[in-house]
Amino acid sequence: MSKTNNRYDRRTAISVVIANMIGTGVFTSLGFQLLDIHSAPVILLLWFVGGVSALCGALCYSELSAALPRSGGEYNFIGSIYHPGLGFVSGWISATIGFAAPTALVAITSATYLNTVNPDIPITIFATLLVILISSFHLFNRSSSSTFQVIFTGVKVVLICAFIICALLFSDQYQSLRWAPNMGDLSVISEGSFAIALIYVSYAYTGWNAATYLAGEIEDAQKEMPRVLITGTLAVAVLYISLHFVFLTVAPMSAMEGKLEVGHVAASYAFGEQGGRWFSIMLAVLLISTASAMILSGPRTLQVIGQDFALLSFLARENKMGIPQRAILFQLGLTIVLIATASFETILMFSGFALGLNTLATVLGVWYLRRQRPDLKRPFRMPWYPWPMVIFAALMLWTLLYVMVERPVEGLLAIGLVIVGWCFYLISRKSENQR
Repeated sequence: MSKTNNRYDRRTAISVVIANMIGTGVFTSLGFQLLDIHSAPVILLLWFVGGVSALCGALCYSELSAALPRSGGEYNFIGSIYHPGLGFVSGWISATIGFAAPTALVAITSATYLNTVNPDIPITIFATLLVILISSFHLFNRSSSSTFQVIFTGVKVVLICAFIICALLFSDQYQSLRWAPNMGDLSVISEGSFAIALIYVSYAYTGWNAATYLAGEIEDAQKEMPRVLITGTLAVAVLYISLHFVFLTVAPMSAMEGKLEVGHVAASYAFGEQGGRWFSIMLAVLLISTASAMILSGPRTLQVIGQDFALLSFLARENKMGIPQRAILFQLGLTIVLIATASFETILMFSGFALGLNTLATVLGVWYLRRQRPDLKRPFRMPWYPWPMVIFAALMLWTLLYVMVERPVEGLLAIGLVIVGWCFYLISRKSENQR
């Protein structure tokens, strides 16, 4: 972190992106995907497509964050491009589930992996205590916050790379799999199960936009943001594809099918039961940086909303170091409620659909902003325009459509959240007009 202007530097911003992305999804999604898909090349294709989609999204967000450099992520972009009310709804989604839900999932996953080592560990209680402890590191000053984030993210990347290398070198049993695609894989790709599986993958890649929530606190954000988003996204895509190659290589699909703790299963086959226990402990530690990054990023959206809407002005208040403590505590409260009341899969599918709507509207904003404000200064212009935007939008629309068909309850809940957010916006505006 810069000592001269008290802002986060590029290293911290990249660590926020990587830490936000590498969380529960990559260590839990495979078990759900294997319920319907039993082709190794199709599984790897899922993660490749997810990486391409995330990179296309990162390119779009890079242009927007350079042109509209303010903290708040989608709230800032959508509100500036379309309408303040739509921005509020976007911020509402981010505030209510965009960070609280993934943080809850991370905490639950961390507790679940530790529970495989020691069944006496109560998952809900441990998950709750974990988010409280991590939040405390971000409540007081940026120095401790930045150091905590960089260290845990670095440890995470090193340990994941070590797991990939050691599993390939020292496992004494490799699965006999077909890695070359065939005509049968085409039918799998065209089915709804592929699109549903892509929701899990999209969720795992969620976080490639995390640094945009801190844009107002990053040194030279207009110049650095494209580097931060693209570097972080590419690094994670490589790790994700490598991890799933290893999972499928060392453990049978039947052993991981339907399991939440696929990392533990794969490690147990690669290194024995004791190795699986150590991996579970390692993963529980790795997930600390993910929860930390979300707790660092999310409250900035709440803070910006509080700056713009008097009814929520209490969320904008900062301490002497410029930390939005009340916003952090508000998100912490939402996270604890989700940990205590909802199941893992419901949280994942519901939040994945709602966040998909959010990012889709933002990415399409690149085209709309170029059309409405062609003279706006754009320090970074998306290369190969409009193809990254078109690819991201097409993949996201396809996925959201299949979720509505296959999982209508979660889709309708997400749409209901949007409607409630719009109603809250109208109430807020009416309250302000009466003052």
